[in-house]
Amino acid sequence: MADFNPDEFKTNSGNNINPLLNQPKTNKVNPLAGHFRTAKIYLTLPSGGEYYGEDCLDFTETGELPVMPMTAKDELALKTPDALLSGQATVDLIQSCIPNIKNAWGMPSLDIDACLIAIRIATYGEHMSITATPPGTKTPTDYTIDLRNVLDRYTNAVFDNKFDANGLTCIVRPLSYKEFSQVSMQTFEEQRIFSLVNNDQIDEDEKLKQFNVTFNKIRDITLGMVINSVVSIQVGDEVVTARNHITEFLENTDKSFFKSLSDHIEVQKKTFEVPPMKVKATEEQIAEGALENFEVPIVFDQSTFFA
Repeated sequence: MADFNPDEFKTNSGNNINPLLNQPKTNKVNPLAGHFRTAKIYLTLPSGGEYYGEDCLDFTETGELPVMPMTAKDELALKTPDALLSGQATVDLIQSCIPNIKNAWGMPSLDIDACLIAIRIATYGEHMSITATPPGTKTPTDYTIDLRNVLDRYTNAVFDNKFDANGLTCIVRPLSYKEFSQVSMQTFEEQRIFSLVNNDQIDEDEKLKQFNVTFNKIRDITLGMVINSVVSIQVGDEVVTARNHITEFLENTDKSFFKSLSDHIEVQKKTFEVPPMKVKATEEQIAEGALENFEVPIVFDQSTFFA
């Protein structure tokens, strides 16, 4: 047997390499490049490309963004609970499948669901099955949703960014996905604290203390969400854009104005939520106790939406 010569397994720089696993890089075009994934559909953003952070979006002349199907890596990432909870999995997915969105953290939250629906259509097709039990019955039923119809609703939705009351005109914006995720994370933490408050093993004084802390945090979350949504407030001929002045005003305005502003923002948010599917019960379901017409909620939970 010939002696082993280590020099045969060295590069010009002298580094050891595995000749099978670490091939030297070349400038040759990958012959498999023609089989890479390509755009399956084109998406018109509900926002129309507005409200994006700086350098977050490479907008096209037509306003339509190419959407590619998921890779195996994308699908595996959606099975990581921590990444789903923080929003990182959603950000990575959108940037992978809609490369014109350069930084999904800076995109307006009203575009998120539309992007996820478009990615699902590009990956699995236009139809999605959901299982629900009609109210009044015990028998689960499968229903089919045409996601194209759902996507059309987003395209036609309009965000009303103006709120008038008490002689003031507020210009509002949707939260960025980063801000939206932070609110969701904070809300999750508060719900977890509430479960501790309801623990019978904690004495009443400690429960009251934790409840007060939790209530104050939830109040701050709500206030912060509204403050972050306000871009400017016009009073007379003067337009106020300074964040400290807007914050001070909203912290000291009367309850009715703040609630009206908060309600307006909530209405705009709901405009870009998927409405429940209206279903007509079958004769068998009605005989079992179902109403003649009922609604089936459509929930876009990434952990199951892409399963």
